[in-house]
Amino acid sequence: MAVKRTPFIAGNWKMNLDHLQSIAFVQKLAWSLSDAKHDFGAVEVAVFPPFTDLRSVQTLVSADKLALGYGAQDVSRHDAGAYTGEVSGAFLAQLDCRYVIVGHSERRSYHGETDEVVGAKALAAVKHRLVPVICVGETAEDLEEHGPSAVPAAQLEAALSGLKSDAEIVVAYEPVWAIGSGQAATPEQAGQVAAALRGVVARVLGEEAAERTRILYGGSVKAANIAAFMREPDVDGALVGGASLDIEEFSSIVRYQKHVGV
Repeated sequence: MAVKRTPFIAGNWKMNLDHLQSIAFVQKLAWSLSDAKHDFGAVEVAVFPPFTDLRSVQTLVSADKLALGYGAQDVSRHDAGAYTGEVSGAFLAQLDCRYVIVGHSERRSYHGETDEVVGAKALAAVKHRLVPVICVGETAEDLEEHGPSAVPAAQLEAALSGLKSDAEIVVAYEPVWAIGSGQAATPEQAGQVAAALRGVVARVLGEEAAERTRILYGGSVKAANIAAFMREPDVDGALVGGASLDIEEFSSIVRYQKHVGV
């Protein structure tokens, strides 16, 4: 029997909003979704604030019993020790984080994170009962040289190599050439790569894992195009960047089912 995967819309704030701004933002976002009678059972929503905001977001979500998830934008591959500036998965777990992004293209590009590092971070996340959102994607040069899905598939296979078949993961396909460009991949392109990535999960972790794993698309996602992506059978949601900082736009992305049936 096929597993029904709950759609997942995740907002990556990147290095935006301080802890006070995050409180106001989360309150307004929760109100916006509640006011629209959003069915939180139909779509899971999570935000990924900067590290300095996480305690504030945790307190607010817990105190007001908000139906919003949250996670961190990165995690150390180390549990503890002399690693200045890094944040352990154990610390994130203490803040009741459920998710953590690993392998985002900005980490790979600006901080030189290799597939090996991304795999170690995914393993560290799972060790501390966090769900890694494993990001993969190709540059325009990669696309031209290797074609669609080859580079993302190789990145994902490397990231999964240390995990057991029962590990809970989320995969996010973010073509580097689309991030922040305003030019998203076509739904067909995203669907093709998502299907290939599901095949990688099946090969490495098994068919059951592939069936339950949610695969997101990220890269210039907006309210105007989200429904088309969600029609693709292997696309289960979106990792939203800039648009997640606009409450009205992000709320509209979450409510994609209200606009166009899928």
